[in-house]
Amino acid sequence: MDSKQKRGAYTAGFKLKVVEYAKQHGNRAAARHFGEPPTECTIREWRKMEEKLKTISKTKCNFRSGIAKWPKLEEQAKEFVLNHRKAGIALSTKMIIIQAVKISKELQIQDFKGTASWCQRFMKRHELRMRTRTRISQRMPDDYEEKIINFHNFIIKQRKRQNFEIGQIGNMDEVPLTFDVPSNKTVEAKGAKTVTIKTSGHEKNHYTVVLAVTADGNKLPPLVIFKRKTFPKEKIPSGIQVHVHPKGWMDKEGMRLWIRNVWEKRPGALLKKPSLLVLDSFRSHLTEPTKREFQMCKTEIAVIPGGLTSQLQPLDVSINKPFKAFMREEWNKYMCDESQHEVTKSGRMKRPGISKVCQWIKTSWDAVKEDIIIKSFKKCGISNALDGEEDDLIYEDSSSESSSVHCDFEDSSEDEEFLGFPDSSDF
Repeated sequence: MDSKQKRGAYTAGFKLKVVEYAKQHGNRAAARHFGEPPTECTIREWRKMEEKLKTISKTKCNFRSGIAKWPKLEEQAKEFVLNHRKAGIALSTKMIIIQAVKISKELQIQDFKGTASWCQRFMKRHELRMRTRTRISQRMPDDYEEKIINFHNFIIKQRKRQNFEIGQIGNMDEVPLTFDVPSNKTVEAKGAKTVTIKTSGHEKNHYTVVLAVTADGNKLPPLVIFKRKTFPKEKIPSGIQVHVHPKGWMDKEGMRLWIRNVWEKRPGALLKKPSLLVLDSFRSHLTEPTKREFQMCKTEIAVIPGGLTSQLQPLDVSINKPFKAFMREEWNKYMCDESQHEVTKSGRMKRPGISKVCQWIKTSWDAVKEDIIIKSFKKCGISNALDGEEDDLIYEDSSSESSSVHCDFEDSSEDEEFLGFPDSSDF
């Protein structure tokens, strides 16, 4: 027999066919008739697992997702998914895992760990899929390569000229959000074409969160701009700045408040250390009063060319996405807990309070990891070593209406929604 013989993958149907032949004519005869491979030793193993082979689809080649180790747990977990989807509540795999761990404690199951790989197999066994709304990517300008090179040259020139400390290089961006934060993705039964996601009916009531970070991984306090004319009377959590605007947008007054209450309060600002702030070309960032404020605090501004924030803005590249994901998680917890809901006299659900929304923002911002921020600046070519040793990090991919919103979804195979799903098994 050839010692370098290749391994093959065989379906359960083929294995059962070989086993049946071997039962009538013997293992060695079956090996001669169907192989080799399969070898006599392999056929012997197949005969031992005949009963298990009969329990899975004849087209499958392994047992990785066919047999549940904890069938009662999975039965209750599936009921949890179906009930929440029936109510229109978006579900993430993380929510399923949290519920499964809770169920395992109720059932006194000691060896259940609730890993991402279990969740992947659970969904496969019960024909559940991640569904995602289609989206359109940002269109790049025709001369984007030249603009990116010019931007990087400006950054390098300023860093060499003023020798900024890494902690004095920052990025600020406005993130538009709504009081309802329905997820673009949810676990749903296989084959669903339209997915309903329940909201409080305030998905069009928006506000703006101003986020800022520095290249050493520091997160500055968020500034929240609410769409109203008077300052809210509700208690605002510490670590959150609040501003009001008739349209809920950033304006020159908002920029003045942000510079004085956030940017000038960053570590090192009181010492008047020279700093560099990366901004997009939003008009409120570039007014003369705003420029004078930056000059007074010794801050140089680097303006990202239009259409290139997806390439050159650290917050857009790696930070805003996890922040929004954490916000959705907080909102989903709120939607799942009816004890937190307030209703009007007509029975409609009220929107979440300003104090609660500010707490969501604080919790979500605290959850963003420092190393993501550091890597994001390097991916954008802003804080890389000036000797060129870290140039390979630039653009490096990370390893990584009504009270209901009706959206068309398509199948999603992105692993990130499955929390990375490792190859290890819980079985």
